[in-house]
Amino acid sequence: MKKLYSFYQNAIQTQKDSLNFRSLKPLEIEGKYIFQEGKKLLNLSSNDYLGISTKKEIYRDFLSSYDKPLDVPSARLLCANTKSYTKLEELLCEKFSKEAALLFNSGYHANVGIYSSLVKNGDVVFCDKLNHASIIDGIRLSKSELIPYKHCDYDDLENKLKKYRAKYNNAIISTEALFSMDGDFCDIKKLVELKEKYSALLVVDEAHSFGVYGSGLGFCAQEGVLDKIDLLMATFGKSVGSYGAFCVGDRVLIDYLINFARSFIFSTVFPQINAEFSYYVLKNYIFKTDALAKKLLELTDFVHKNLKDFNVLGSSYIVPVVLGENKKALDASKKLYNAGYYCLPIRYPTVAKNSARLRISLNASLEKKDIENLLIQMKKL
Repeated sequence: MKKLYSFYQNAIQTQKDSLNFRSLKPLEIEGKYIFQEGKKLLNLSSNDYLGISTKKEIYRDFLSSYDKPLDVPSARLLCANTKSYTKLEELLCEKFSKEAALLFNSGYHANVGIYSSLVKNGDVVFCDKLNHASIIDGIRLSKSELIPYKHCDYDDLENKLKKYRAKYNNAIISTEALFSMDGDFCDIKKLVELKEKYSALLVVDEAHSFGVYGSGLGFCAQEGVLDKIDLLMATFGKSVGSYGAFCVGDRVLIDYLINFARSFIFSTVFPQINAEFSYYVLKNYIFKTDALAKKLLELTDFVHKNLKDFNVLGSSYIVPVVLGENKKALDASKKLYNAGYYCLPIRYPTVAKNSARLRISLNASLEKKDIENLLIQMKKL
């Protein structure tokens, strides 16, 4: 039997030799802190950008009026299409001014479902090279052609549109709004121009920008091009502090996904309590006030101004400090850990080889004094 495992053992050893091996370590979360191995650590690796999950009063107020079953153990198309899900979709349609919305179990489920169904053999997707793995996996499942373009290089994209677009039937231009590992933004207005010029659908992943920009609607709303986006995907598992994902667009595209997106059709829907909680947070916090977003963006500006001596990418609350070799990133993460900060190293294949980094993930539960202390530690690296 051990002989049958030799391939897997060798692959694991290769990961260890290259300092790319990953493992799961137990931890507990309380507010903005992580407790691990007896240490109290400020959490700088969370995607809970508005700090919703750190606020006990939000959960207390929500749970005081929640009286439904926690879950509806079924797929939506069977017997799980309850009001908890439909009212959340209706809210999203209203706020985005789109004809229809569709919930998915996660951002990964959404992207795999969208790309694996919207295009097929004979179609093409022009895809930013730094797009999330879920987008790449969906395109591969679709059997369509994947043509990558250099990250945020729209001259390269247009050259490829000129050369290849006419050879295919349907085409999608695919991008993230805020890129999860480089912390930078796409030029969404340029992408709108190119999608109209070359007759392509524009599909935008707003997973990391939804809830913060554009009065909570995301980067496309902030840039004033929501009506030009064919399909917009975002998640509840980041700024909303909940679970699940969604996409919004024209009715024909949503109806198509309901009928052909396998990750939607064949999945038990995410728990009903999460749909209700997402609705509660959106209605009472994210779409009602931008106080948390303003605090986060003020912290973001402060950090970028004070890390000018480091190789920092982007301008957002995702702050990648590029160190290069895996060992440098691992050593820096360990030093911060010893100083009381939970800031994980990001390595290949999540990012390109020799671009290992610390990914400082800011959130609105942090205070300026937390950041000032962090900056002192960063200068010791």
